[in-house]
Amino acid sequence: MSKIIKNIVALTLIAAAITGCSSKKNEPKKQEVYTPTFTCKQEGVAAPKWTCIPEVPGYYAAVGVAEKSAAGIAHMRRVALMNGRSDLAQQIESKIKDKIEGFTRATGNGSAETVDKVTTAVTKQVAKVDLKDSKAIDMWNAPSGAIYMLVSVPEASVNKEVKKIYKKTVNSSFKNDDALWQQFQSKQALENLEKEFPSD
Repeated sequence: MSKIIKNIVALTLIAAAITGCSSKKNEPKKQEVYTPTFTCKQEGVAAPKWTCIPEVPGYYAAVGVAEKSAAGIAHMRRVALMNGRSDLAQQIESKIKDKIEGFTRATGNGSAETVDKVTTAVTKQVAKVDLKDSKAIDMWNAPSGAIYMLVSVPEASVNKEVKKIYKKTVNSSFKNDDALWQQFQSKQALENLEKEFPSD
């Protein structure tokens, strides 16, 4: 009788072990979730995120930096603002060039040569756009004494100026070809221009 009990106990333990192993094999593996963390650092210390990634919704934004100067903080602010505006101008010119090339080709306004001509003419004039609406919206002092300045300009005001320049340039470039000019003036072309450069 005790042999039978021992056998039953042994079989029960083996069954439990097998069941335990099989349930472990069926468990789905837990995947580690990667949660990236970004810490902006300037001069080896934590700095505001905008000093690394200048972003302001509805605005073009850039960072201007001025090294510590014996000329004083007022001079440093002017230098940082000037550097920020210079960066803004380059950034705007690059974005506008991409948008105009895409818009002009998408609306079928002329050959690649005409598109390049218009794009070049517009970007040259855009580079001259006065950034009078640009202003400093934040500033951070680095350990070295340098200042970082967040400079921005409303997208709407830049886009309004770009559309004006674009229409004027296209007018002079395409006026000689009535079919192309009429195509540009079509409602769809003007609606697409508004989508690319919203100003309201």
